[in-house]
Amino acid sequence: MAIMPPVVVYPPSSTGGRRVRLDSRILGMAYDLRDLADFLRHAGLDPDVLDVENTELIEWRGGGPRVWPKPPP
Repeated sequence: MAIMPPVVVYPPSSTGGRRVRLDSRILGMAYDLRDLADFLRHAGLDPDVLDVENTELIEWRGGGPRVWPKPPP
């Protein structure tokens, strides 16, 4: 089985989104767990079986999977 490079979810930006990176490639800006799930699917991971809170494949920076601030008005 191939070893997957880690997914990094960065701290929330001023708009409330969190940048998501796989290895050296930016996957995009996620605004909730659904966005993150889409990025994981496109990267070849199955978010339906991956426990995003407890996997070593995801490095959470600036808060875990429950930290998705609302953008300012």
